[in-house]
This record gives sequence, C-alpha cells and structure tokens, in this order.
Amino acid sequence: MGGSGAGGTNTGKRPNGHLASWFVRSGWSKGELARQVNRRARQMGAHHISTDTSRVRRWLDGEQPREPIPRILSELFSERFGSVVSIEDLGLRTAHQSPSVSGVDLPWAGPQTVALISEFSRSDLMLARRGFLGTSLALAAGPALVEPMQRWLVPIPSGDPGGPEIEPVASHRPSKLSGPELELLESTTAMFRQWDAQCGGGLRRKAVVGQLHEVTDLLQETQPEATARRLFRCAAELAELAGWMSYDVGLQPNAQKYFVLALHAAKEAGDKPLGSYILSSMSRQMIHLGRPDDALELIHLAQYGSRDCATPRTQAMLYAMEARAYANTGQPGKCKRAVRMAEDAFSDAGLDSEPEPDWIRFFTEAELNAENAHSYRDLAYVAGRSPTYASLAEPLMRRAVDLFEKDDEHQRSYALNLIGMATVHLLKKEPEQSTALAQQALKVARKVRSERVNTRLRKTVDTAARDFGDVAGVAELTDLLTAQLPESAEAV
Repeated sequence: MGGSGAGGTNTGKRPNGHLASWFVRSGWSKGELARQVNRRARQMGAHHISTDTSRVRRWLDGEQPREPIPRILSELFSERFGSVVSIEDLGLRTAHQSPSVSGVDLPWAGPQTVALISEFSRSDLMLARRGFLGTSLALAAGPALVEPMQRWLVPIPSGDPGGPEIEPVASHRPSKLSGPELELLESTTAMFRQWDAQCGGGLRRKAVVGQLHEVTDLLQETQPEATARRLFRCAAELAELAGWMSYDVGLQPNAQKYFVLALHAAKEAGDKPLGSYILSSMSRQMIHLGRPDDALELIHLAQYGSRDCATPRTQAMLYAMEARAYANTGQPGKCKRAVRMAEDAFSDAGLDSEPEPDWIRFFTEAELNAENAHSYRDLAYVAGRSPTYASLAEPLMRRAVDLFEKDDEHQRSYALNLIGMATVHLLKKEPEQSTALAQQALKVARKVRSERVNTRLRKTVDTAARDFGDVAGVAELTDLLTAQLPESAEAV
C-alpha cells in the first residue's frame, strides 16, 4: 500500500469526477499512473512515496492525497495534455502556501530578488533532472499568475517612511568590478543569446544558468547605484534567456520561474522595455500551454507598462504577440487589427537614431512575417481548419521561410517556420507539399537542440499520417522521422 506521502483523507462524500475525467481521457491504466507517480516522486527526492493501483482507485473514489501527490498529478496531466492542468482542475485541494513558496508571487524587493535568483539557479545547476527543483515548483496560470505580475507596474518604494523597509543590495566588501568587466558580462549575454538562436536551448542552458548565478554573487557585493542597475539588467537578461532555453527544451515550470525572476530583476534595473519583453516571453509560453486568455492579459500588461518608452521594433513585437493571443482566443477582427499594428510599427523601426538593445535584434522582417503567419495559421485551426485563414498565412510564411533560409544565425526559427509552412499546406489539403517541407525541417531539426522543434515536427507528421495516411510520401516521412529524430531531447 502507499507510504505516508501517498495517503490522504477520505472525504466520505462522493467520487472525484474531475480527476476521473482527466484520468479516462489520458488513456492510462491505474497501474501506469501509479508507476508514473512513483517515478516522478523519486526524481523529486520524495522517496517515501510508494503508491499502487488500489491507492489510485481511492483517489478516484474521493480520497484527498497529501502533498506532493497533488502537485505530481498536476505535472503529469499537464505534460500529457500539453496545457496547464492545475491541482484545482483535478478536484484536489491545494494547501495554502506562503508567497515565497508558491512559485510566482514573490516579494518585489532587490535583496529578495537576488537571493531568490541565486537559490534557484544554484538548485538548477545542482539537480538538473527534468526541472524538478523540489515540491514547491509548479506551473501557475490564471489569476495566480497574472495578478502577481501586475505588481510589476507598482513603483518601488523610495524614502517612504510609511512604506516597507528595503535593505540595499550590498555586503561587507567593496566591489572591484571594473567598467571593462561589466561590458564583458553584457557581451557574454549577447553571445549566449546568439548561440541559443543558432543551436537551440539544449546546448548552452547550464552555461547561462551558471553565468546568472555568478552575476547574483556580484549583486551581493557593495556596488555603486549605476553598477547595480547594470548588473540587475544583466541578471534580468540572463534569467529571461535561461527561461527561454528551459521553455525550448520542455522544462516548463523552470521556464516560468526564470521568467518571473527576470521580471523582478528588470524592475530593479528600472528597464520597462526589457520587462515588456520578458512578459512577451511569458505570453508565448502560455499560448504554447493552451492558455491564450492568460497570454492576452500578459501581453496587454507588457504593452501598458512600456507604452511611453518602447522602441518601434519592440512595439511591433508586442503587437505581433497580441495578434497570436487574439488568434488563439478566436477573435479574428482583433487579430487582424493587431497584425496591421505590428506591420505599421515595424515600418518605423530603424528610424530612431538611438541604438536598440540586443534582446530585440531577433525581431527582424523574417520574424515579423513568421509571427503574423502563425497568427493566421492559428486562426485557421480555431475556426475549424478554415482554408481562408490558411491562405492568408501562406504568403507571409513563405516570406519568413525564404528570409530565414539565408540566415545562419537563426536555424531554429528556420526549422519552426518550415514546420509552420507544412501545417499550412495540411490545412489546404496539400499533403505532398507539406511532406516536402517537413523533410526539410527534419534536416534542420537534427542540427539544433530544441525539443520545441522536435515536438512540433512530430505533431505535424502525426496530423499528416492521420489525415493523409494513404499518401505514399506521408508514410515514408513517418518512418524517416521515427528513425532519425529521438523521442526526447535531454536538457542540459
């Protein structure tokens, strides 16, 4: 029978219909779910967990399991369905958690931000096993995610005798950090970003996390205010990049936590445009996880927070992400308007004499076309595989593919847009063209370390096999994919 951690309290009322619904849809047997729970518990270090089929039956009958079982079940079902399945969705009670434990509702103060980034990055480096850094780490969604992020807009207390007391980010020894050393840290971050775009998130993730941890060490030394701001900006960029790489290799809870910590660091740096960029990354993750309403709230928060300081290129990127969110919520009119706004803002990019930050350099003409094409493609799916929206997506996607093909620095984007173009041809019932593009994408996918690319390619080929399995090229591609693309990418 189950150990102490697998047990719980029986409500004595009625079966858990919510959990039963998710369980039936998963296709798992009770034994398989029990084995997965035990395996996940061991990965988390919860070795006292030992559950079996009879215990799973009790959960379905209404027994409330103790922590960390509810969190494990939430993770397993979220991964199974590719979207956030919360503890509450499973009909399980969630224990009250303090802000420091809940994952995203963290104190907005410099010393706490430094301490949290330091602790989380150190744990990631030490454990580095599928992103499980203890029982407290889980995906947040809905108001539990959006409401804490809204505090990004609240000014940091300064000299307010009635406000909270905030200690300076300092220690007992003075800083020996020189200007050239600061510039080297910043250029190293740009180099990591370039490697990520070219090779995928799986190649240098640990190196980025290690660099982030080093920056937090510097922030614990006494620093002049200007130096501290630059270090916080560097920490924000590294944390966002660590989150992006985690997202790319499938470590979704890790990714979200890094994004949240990055937003806190950006606030300490006083960098609103960078904060808006981090929120756009969080928005993209929510779209990926099937939470477009959350994505829309996050992108609106990003737009509002940077409305008076974002460059035209950054504004264009935010409008393009807004279009993606509107597409996935099934609002074609608002989606089309956001697409036009993105195009208009991008036409002003480069006219400003002020240099733009490195983190927005990725948003080129190719990326603009790619985002807008994916918005129309997503609309086509939401509208029941509409050929009209697929036709709107096709020329934009083709332009993106042509531009990325010539860009050696953004091979992951090239692969993703080849796959996107393949999905457009499937929507237009053109399996031969789709198969040819998927084969091209497979060649690129084998060169980059991106589980996101691999997963999208597998899903596209699975869709082709389901809808056009009698086409010879589709069957050949299915066999080729099985032989050449590993089932999972190991995050490093």
